Amino acid sequence: MIRTDSLQITTDILSLIAGIDEFKGAWRALGTLAPDRLSALRRVATIESIGSSTRIEGSKLSDREVEHLLSNLQIKSFETRDEQEVAGYAQVMELVFMSWQDISLTENHIRQLHRDLLTYSDKDDWHRGNYKTTSNSVAAFDEHGKQLGVVFETATPFDTPRLMAELVAWFSEERETGRLHPLLLIGIWVVVFLEIHPFQDGNGRLSRVLTTLLLLQAGYAYVPYSSLESVIEQNKEAYYLALRQTQGSIRSDAPNWQPWLVFFLRALSQQARRLERKVEREKLVLAKLPDLALQIVEFTREHGRITMAEAIRLTGGNRNTLKQHFRTLVEQGHLVQQGGGRGTWYELR
Repeated sequence: MIRTDSLQITTDILSLIAGIDEFKGAWRALGTLAPDRLSALRRVATIESIGSSTRIEGSKLSDREVEHLLSNLQIKSFETRDEQEVAGYAQVMELVFMSWQDISLTENHIRQLHRDLLTYSDKDDWHRGNYKTTSNSVAAFDEHGKQLGVVFETATPFDTPRLMAELVAWFSEERETGRLHPLLLIGIWVVVFLEIHPFQDGNGRLSRVLTTLLLLQAGYAYVPYSSLESVIEQNKEAYYLALRQTQGSIRSDAPNWQPWLVFFLRALSQQARRLERKVEREKLVLAKLPDLALQIVEFTREHGRITMAEAIRLTGGNRNTLKQHFRTLVEQGHLVQQGGGRGTWYELR
C-alpha cells in the first residue's frame, strides 16, 4: 500500500510546480518554430537523453559517439554492451514519442517496454520483459563506469509481482480521482518503481523512459525537446541521495516523500528553463542578429543584466562597435537601457 497522507506540500514544492506549469502553458507560444528547427531540437535532446541515461548506469559512450551510433541504427548489430544499450534506449524513446497516447500504464506494457529496451543486449536475453528472479540492488557509478557502491536494497523477487500490481493499480486510481497534482503523482510513481526495482537490469533506464511517457500523457508536450536525463546526469550525486532518503521510508507508516519530490521537481524545472533558453536563442537566430548582438542578449538572459565592460570581456569586441549593437538592440526592443554614464546597464525588455 502506498501512503501519501504524510505528504507535505511545502511552498518550495508549490513554487516549483507553478513554474513548470507556467512553462507548460507557454509552450504553445514558444513552440512555434519551424518544423525543421523543432525537429533539430528534438534530435539534440534525444541524443543527450540516450547518452546521459545510459551513462548514469555505467556506459562510457559520449554524446558524439551516441550520435554516430544513431546514424547507423539500421545495421541492427552492435558489438559492445554500451552500444547495445544505446540502440535499445533509442528504439524505445522513439516508440514513446510516436505512440505515447496508445501506451497505457499496465504491467503488460511495462514489461513490453523493458523487453524492447534490452532488445539488442545479448547478455540480457534470459530476463528481458520478465520480473527479476534473483535479488538485485541499486548501485552508483562514477564517470568512468566504476561502481561506487550499493545505494539501496530493493524488493525481493517474491514480493515484486504483488508490489508492481499494487503500484500500477494505485497510479490508475489516483490519476482518475485527481487528488494529487500530476507531477506529484508521477514523481511518487517513479520513486516507488525504483524502490521495487522489478527487473534484473535496466530499471533506471526504464524509469526515465516511463517518466517521459507519463509526462507526455499528463500534457507536458515539450518534454521531447529538452533532456531530463541530462539534468539528472549533471546532478547525479543529488539524484542518488534523494532516492536513498525517500526509498528507505517508503514501506513505513509515514514515508518521507520530500527529498525525492523536491529533486524531481527541480530537475523538471531545470529541463524547462533549458528549453526556454534554446527556443529564445532560435528566435534570435531567426531575427538574424549579428553574432556579437546574439552573445550580448544570451549573456543578459543568463545573468539578468549586462554592462559595457562585461560585453567587452565576453566578446572581445571594440567598444564603439558594441555601442552600436547595444543601440540597435534597444531600438529593436530586445534590451532596455538603465542608468546613465559609467553606471549604464541593460536588461531584457
